[in-house]
Amino acid sequence: MPVVVDAGLGAPSHAAEAMEMGADAVLINTAIAVASDPDKMAVAFKMAVEAGRAAFEAGLGAQNETANATSPLTAFLN
Repeated sequence: MPVVVDAGLGAPSHAAEAMEMGADAVLINTAIAVASDPDKMAVAFKMAVEAGRAAFEAGLGAQNETANATSPLTAFLN
């Protein structure tokens, strides 16, 4: 069943996040309509949706509750 997010998207990053979580589409109105430059805001949302979808399809890495070092500390600081 397709999932379409249709509320609460006030910034392009919100649309990207929805797409990263697997939404099939987002509907944007107010955020574009009230922007100082609606054309530029529409482009920003388009790019965010494309980036979010690409990230979802690529497979995001696991998220941790705490920070974990990814670089070895041995011989690195010597």
